[in-house]
Amino acid sequence: MKESSRLDRALACGVVAIIRSNDSSRLVDVAEALVAGGVDVMEVTFTVPRASRVLEQVADRLGGKILLGAGTVLDAATARIAILAGAEFIVSPTVSPEVIACCRRYSKLSMPGALTPTEILTAWEAGADVVKVFPSEITGPGYLKAVKAPLPQVRLMPTGGVNLETAADYLRAGACALGVGGSLVEAKAIAAGDMQRIETLARQYVGIVRQTRGEPAAMARL
Repeated sequence: MKESSRLDRALACGVVAIIRSNDSSRLVDVAEALVAGGVDVMEVTFTVPRASRVLEQVADRLGGKILLGAGTVLDAATARIAILAGAEFIVSPTVSPEVIACCRRYSKLSMPGALTPTEILTAWEAGADVVKVFPSEITGPGYLKAVKAPLPQVRLMPTGGVNLETAADYLRAGACALGVGGSLVEAKAIAAGDMQRIETLARQYVGIVRQTRGEPAAMARL
């Protein structure tokens, strides 16, 4: 898949599901539940035990049905491991020029985390495709809107504090997509094996994205 097509797909979905759990045994099922609910862009964080193996399993099972990424990637070595395991995009909690360069080297998407305007612009100028505004729970939609005013060219994805109540506000503030973790991939749902709950939440988030953007409910996915 071309890099531009990956970006188009991520932006079209509007939701990047963050799969984070201490139990890796059910995460392929979680990925399938997300897809069933309409969220086909997801990251497996490297806080997950044997994360590279989980990436391989999800890639093997779902293949071209999803855009698969790796999260909590702190260095270029981990980024390369994730890419070799099947990741098409790399998400970091901080701005690492080395990680961004690794993504460029392998033609994968880079989504580094940043908070201040200086960090956000530094990430963008280093080659980020999307800048993850993190942690957004301490700033809120108003902050995102304020940053977009002088930096309208930067694609911003709030992560942290995004839930069913705030999702629309972040989109209206200028978010190109939403990074959603525990309020979508619920720890209690994983523990209970309740994949229907995750599918239902995914449908709700997709519905909010489409309604806020003014898209038809049955809009074809890229």
